[in-house]
Amino acid sequence: MVPSRQRDLPHTNDQRRPAPPMVPEIQPFLAIDGIPASGASSRRWLQARWRRTLGAFAALLLLLAVGLGSGSPAAASLDNDRYDGNIFSLYAGNGSLVPPRSSLALALEQHRVAVVVYYLDDSSVSKRFAPVVSELQRLWGNNVELIPLVTDPLRPGGKAAAGSLPAGDPSRYWSGLIPQVVVFDRQGQVVFDASGQVEVDRINGAVSQATGLPLPAPSGLDSTRSFNELNSEVVSGSR
Repeated sequence: MVPSRQRDLPHTNDQRRPAPPMVPEIQPFLAIDGIPASGASSRRWLQARWRRTLGAFAALLLLLAVGLGSGSPAAASLDNDRYDGNIFSLYAGNGSLVPPRSSLALALEQHRVAVVVYYLDDSSVSKRFAPVVSELQRLWGNNVELIPLVTDPLRPGGKAAAGSLPAGDPSRYWSGLIPQVVVFDRQGQVVFDASGQVEVDRINGAVSQATGLPLPAPSGLDSTRSFNELNSEVVSGSR
């Protein structure tokens, strides 16, 4: 008699396979030591680092502002011969005067009335005269060619060498003084030439003569007044 095959019986508790070993969870870290990749501690570390970076950047900006303060508009002054920038922007509130829209040679060639103003950006007397030049632009507009010129690039010799210079060369008419105003009529002849703090009404008279246009209403304006150390206005001599 052949014994029957024994049926498989379920495992009892002591016959179960052992559970796989527990592997402890490993917290990931960034490549930089001490900086956790996640979690509240990471956020706090980044916030602190960001605050320190911002503080250092603000301190750098403050140092730059202090170091460059002498060249800033806030340090500009009418009373010195220091270069502060475009004198017409700083002291007349009119940056459109330079560069001039035409040259003297072109204005004479086109038979246009021209008003040439010789000046320097690093000159206190030129700074004080800037509002007068701006006033001329306001009064005469496109009826004249207003040509402010810095004297640095002008040829040496000036008026002394007038015979050897062409008619359209500004050096031919510069006296060596600043500020200087020269008015040319349509024929290219000089009808006005004066240096220093010239009264605007005197210049207006010459421009009226050269253009044939009536004079603006008499203003009696002969000087400038600084109203915020950076900008000036033309004021009456009776004030």
